[in-house]
Amino acid sequence: MKYELDVARNAALKAGEILLSYYHSDYIIDDKGESPMYSGLNPVTDADRASDNYLRKTLISEFPKYGWFSEETKDSPERLSKERVWIVDPLDGTKEYIDKIPMWVVSIALVENNMPILGVLYNPEKEEIFTAVKSEGAFFNGKSVTCSKLTELSQMIILNSRTETRNGLWLPFKEQYKELKGVGSVAYKLGLTAACKADIFATLRPKNEWDVCAGHCIINEAGGTMIDLNGNRLTYNNKNPLFSPGLIAGNPIAVDKTLDLLNS
Repeated sequence: MKYELDVARNAALKAGEILLSYYHSDYIIDDKGESPMYSGLNPVTDADRASDNYLRKTLISEFPKYGWFSEETKDSPERLSKERVWIVDPLDGTKEYIDKIPMWVVSIALVENNMPILGVLYNPEKEEIFTAVKSEGAFFNGKSVTCSKLTELSQMIILNSRTETRNGLWLPFKEQYKELKGVGSVAYKLGLTAACKADIFATLRPKNEWDVCAGHCIINEAGGTMIDLNGNRLTYNNKNPLFSPGLIAGNPIAVDKTLDLLNS
């Protein structure tokens, strides 16, 4: 798996360069239309597409027998029969990218038999990279990391969606945590949680496989877990890639307590 990790890490770094090259230039912003995850604009840019094109060509040329599933590539049922599949979001946090808020990442995951076995997240603006390979631990900028060990909700910083927080969805739970902290990219929130930059992550809205797969691997290898709001474990490379109604990630005790709170 070392070769796959090296290729994925280098690809994420190069994709980050591509995204930064568009960052302060004039680029086209299109609306992909309605989504169960968003209200209002669901944007995609030239930068998303350029990053996706580079990642697809690079990873498929190096691993032609692996499947491919990306937010910005037309889906093909061929991936469903593959043992290993790349699951990619070439720019997670497009809204933040457009608004020049440094909360967006390149997200690259590899799954084997529906389970994440490799994850890479790269935030080019902050030069932060999160990596993990199954059974080999999680790393933040090359240093080993583990999830927070806090188990009392009142002591925890929980990472939430900026939109969910702005829309008041977290008001009923605000007093239960030390701090509710709004962060953009879902994948970035998972990386920060794995690196113990916060204590737990939760979202009250559906997410796609490409949003969370790499982060899920990193959370697992940092000693954490991720479940949906029904308490179910997650698998990947599904025909329907949407996880609904929402997700929680962090150390297992904190996850269980948060699940109980949200379902109460």
